Amino acid sequence: MIAIYPGSFDPITLGHLDLIQRSSRLFEQVIVAVLRNPNKMPLFSVEQRLNQITLSTQHLPNVGVDSFDGLTVNYAQMRQAQVLIRGLRAVSDFEVELQMAHTNKTLSTQIETVFLATSNEYSFLSSSVVKEIARFGGSIDHLVPPHIALDIYQCYNQKFPMLNPISTEAIPPLKNISVEREA
Repeated sequence: MIAIYPGSFDPITLGHLDLIQRSSRLFEQVIVAVLRNPNKMPLFSVEQRLNQITLSTQHLPNVGVDSFDGLTVNYAQMRQAQVLIRGLRAVSDFEVELQMAHTNKTLSTQIETVFLATSNEYSFLSSSVVKEIARFGGSIDHLVPPHIALDIYQCYNQKFPMLNPISTEAIPPLKNISVEREA
């Protein structure tokens, strides 16, 4: 059975890769399909994302990488896929993804949507979060593969991420400000 994992993957994260790896154990073939979305201003070109994903999934022999535009259902039919894979991080994802699954079902009754819950350690993770952290100089090394972290740092012209140590210092108390109260 062929499964399609569609998305923009700008950039692909460790959360995406976790879903890809788990999907590769469930299906004969998984195609990670990068959507060419004209409504988004991506950080990376489609070609760059295809290369990043290919490098990140090279250890998975039944995972392929491709790009498409238009309706995901049409692409899935063209590739003779029977399943669309979608990841769920939170209840809000479920509401959006369920609506999309129902919509896709009206377009093709032959294609099923399979929802996979994200692993706990990636439940907060999104491509947008990665880009936001990197844009402001934070470390993203724990959120994306090393080669993608380097690509992102280069996009933001940063050679080294700023360290974000957790401070355990006590916050000094505010100075007492006398406030006159009327009696």
